[in-house]
Amino acid sequence: MVIKQKRYEALVYALHGDLFRYAFWLCHDRQVAEDLVQETFLRAWKALDSLKDEKAAKAWLITILRRENARRFERKRFDLVDLDSVPVPDKQSPGPEQDMENEWLRRHIAELAEEYREPLLLQVLGGFSGEEIAEILSLNKNTVMTRLFRARNKLKEVMDKDKSSRGRSNG
Repeated sequence: MVIKQKRYEALVYALHGDLFRYAFWLCHDRQVAEDLVQETFLRAWKALDSLKDEKAAKAWLITILRRENARRFERKRFDLVDLDSVPVPDKQSPGPEQDMENEWLRRHIAELAEEYREPLLLQVLGGFSGEEIAEILSLNKNTVMTRLFRARNKLKEVMDKDKSSRGRSNG
């Protein structure tokens, strides 16, 4: 029991931040992300004996987190809300230019098809290799690498288009 506890604590300490960043990217809500991570670690504790390779722990936990996020939608019934009636809170930002760039990037990544968006997020936010992403998504590594290449190219095309259109609109 003590060995299992130490192993578990090491996982939590080493991977909590990465899991939280990925969960936050998925749901865009700090509280929900914290709940997802907590539920992920609870499930990990229960199944810790099934983790044979410590090097696969991050991919294993991300897989649990993705499934836990999917479960949220299986149980949830959405209430429809009139968007005009919802107040939008002011948020603290590092600066208007950085905030604008971050929002631009978030918006364009969100516009990517899921088959391109998910591997890109796993690579950028999770720091996973192509092989690890392939395992998490149950895909061939070559498929993952192709999707990553296409995702980056799509973002680059949008950036190039934005740059070329900026000069025209100013005069």
